[in-house]
Amino acid sequence: MNPVAPKRTHPHISMSSSSSSSSSAGAPRNQKRRSKTVWVWTESKQVMTAAVERGWDTFVFDSGHRFRQLALDWSSIALIHPLFVEGSEILDSENKRVANLCEVSSPEQLELIQPDERQAECLVLSLSGEWQSCQKTVFAVARTSEEAQVFFEALEQGLDGVVLKVKDVGDVLELKDYFDKRDEERNRLPLSKATITRVQVVGMGDRVCVDLCSLMRPGEGLLVGSFARGLFLVHSECTESNYIASRPFRVNAGPVHAYVAIPGGKTCYLSELHSGKEVIVVSESGRQRTAFVGRVKIESRPLVLVEAKLEGEPDDQATFSIILQNAETVGLVGSHERDNPSKTLIPVTSLKAGDEVLLRVQGGARHTGIEIQEFIVEK
Repeated sequence: MNPVAPKRTHPHISMSSSSSSSSSAGAPRNQKRRSKTVWVWTESKQVMTAAVERGWDTFVFDSGHRFRQLALDWSSIALIHPLFVEGSEILDSENKRVANLCEVSSPEQLELIQPDERQAECLVLSLSGEWQSCQKTVFAVARTSEEAQVFFEALEQGLDGVVLKVKDVGDVLELKDYFDKRDEERNRLPLSKATITRVQVVGMGDRVCVDLCSLMRPGEGLLVGSFARGLFLVHSECTESNYIASRPFRVNAGPVHAYVAIPGGKTCYLSELHSGKEVIVVSESGRQRTAFVGRVKIESRPLVLVEAKLEGEPDDQATFSIILQNAETVGLVGSHERDNPSKTLIPVTSLKAGDEVLLRVQGGARHTGIEIQEFIVEK
């Protein structure tokens, strides 16, 4: 296969899922949600800075010493992943080929040029015609935020990402805002109301404080529970108390054995969290976002067992529990009416039978954090 260099006006990109990239949004495809990827093609330092601040760290540069030096200069400012266009190839900073360039006009032609094991796993394509049914992972070069959004919406079945080739910082800001709104609508988690049935002091144990690299707002926290099939929304320490200052980055989450929700529909034990690991921050409305753990503190503290029940469910499936530190700074997110938001946080020291709290009800038991379908009894 002799690749033909793409037209510089509108190349499209096809790449394997193993390629290095920055995920930024999810969308359904073949009944599954796949990550959308954004690469940024720019010579503007301001655009680069704005992109890095929004989580996009893969940058495409033209060929030549000047652009190699530009990539080197930017690498001293932020940790980035530079790629370089060299004729009919795209190379990384070590001159390793990560993509081949070619021009196609149909899905059938695309299937004929898929790379073998000796070639790069990515294809940079200039596509035209009816190509939306192509089974490849396809990216397109967009010159404005509006054009990128059209690619993601109008060509939903064909595009998995864009290379944003821009000079204006505004395009980066607009595209990130688009992803944020898109994710908020698509990624909202359904939460259920559960009624507290028991609150009991159980003695000392090793509890985990999770300090995030992000600030949380009132109503936000982590999903934690003794059983992965039902996780309580544990409120952050973002509110003031009589004894301690606000710590909006912290969730006093529970003991070492408890499950906590992490990205990908998975869970892990609180004891497995460490600096750099991702968790899911959830609001009382079910809005979710990911955040990185900055620090974990495990200390021996007095604990309280809390049990809750879902109405209308069989007894063997409707009872859930969580163990929390016995302190007024620790609390659950309560189920409240819109005209009484003050009940969002219920401190564990004030919790009593009859209170309603929010619960994330999931599937069956877990093995290595992944839901499994087999006979397991948890109690």
